[in-house]
Amino acid sequence: MLTLKTAQTERMQRPGAQALTRLRRLAVVPAAVLLMSGASGLLAQSEDEKTPRELTGVDVVEHLGQKIDLNLQFIGEDGYPHALKEYFSKGKPVVLNLVYYSCPMLCNLVMNGQTQAFRKLKWTIGNEFEVVTISIDPTENFGLARSKKASYLNSYERETSGWHFLVDHQENVAKLAKQIGFGYRRDPATGQYAHAAAIFVLSPEGMISRYLYGVNFKPFDIQMALTEAASEKFGVSDRILLYCFHYDPASRGYVLFARNFMRGGGALALLIFGFVLFRLWRRERRVGFNHPPMVTAK
Repeated sequence: MLTLKTAQTERMQRPGAQALTRLRRLAVVPAAVLLMSGASGLLAQSEDEKTPRELTGVDVVEHLGQKIDLNLQFIGEDGYPHALKEYFSKGKPVVLNLVYYSCPMLCNLVMNGQTQAFRKLKWTIGNEFEVVTISIDPTENFGLARSKKASYLNSYERETSGWHFLVDHQENVAKLAKQIGFGYRRDPATGQYAHAAAIFVLSPEGMISRYLYGVNFKPFDIQMALTEAASEKFGVSDRILLYCFHYDPASRGYVLFARNFMRGGGALALLIFGFVLFRLWRRERRVGFNHPPMVTAK
């Protein structure tokens, strides 16, 4: 009588087969660990290689709620030194941006983007808020600042005395950039600066209120950031908007806050409902007063 044996049965009957299988299974774990370690090492190495040494530290680290030193002085487009507190003494929020006037690309994109947004705001520079633009290049002079100011005021298409163009004085721009968290680096080979694309909104007291990123700024985001920074100095309609919207770091813009919107919408619905009931009650009373008395049948 022939006995048929499967391949599995033969393997199980071989000497040391089970031990070998167990060793193979145990070997899977360290192999996987080594593979993952190697992959993570390669990934880290790849990430390091993606960031050139020239761009190290070129980033924005947000310091929300911190106050800048308003005693720092810079040279204005008039050629005279001015302390930052001159632009923060008017009780208005301030849009601050750090650029350099001879920048061949990114600074111009940031400046053009914010100017386009400023044109669409219901607020006017100099009336409801101030704008301060400062060069990070210590070699640039006030003559270049004056030229840039004339160009952008012409592009703004509104009369204003509230947009100020400054250049560095006594290396104060480096101190200001550090306080804001704005990292930049000069390339010795080209003389150009690597930096991020961002503008900063500060309260009238010089407190950092909001960071807005990119080169295309939504007028609504700037309006909301200014309203937020202005604290109690805005109207009822702006306060309602600020209540219903909040800044979303993920989208880097202001989005509808559903909870506040529903809460505000519920209150609005109750007001409308109460008004309708009041009108109906008034109408019924008016009809009752004008209706002739009923005559009972005899």
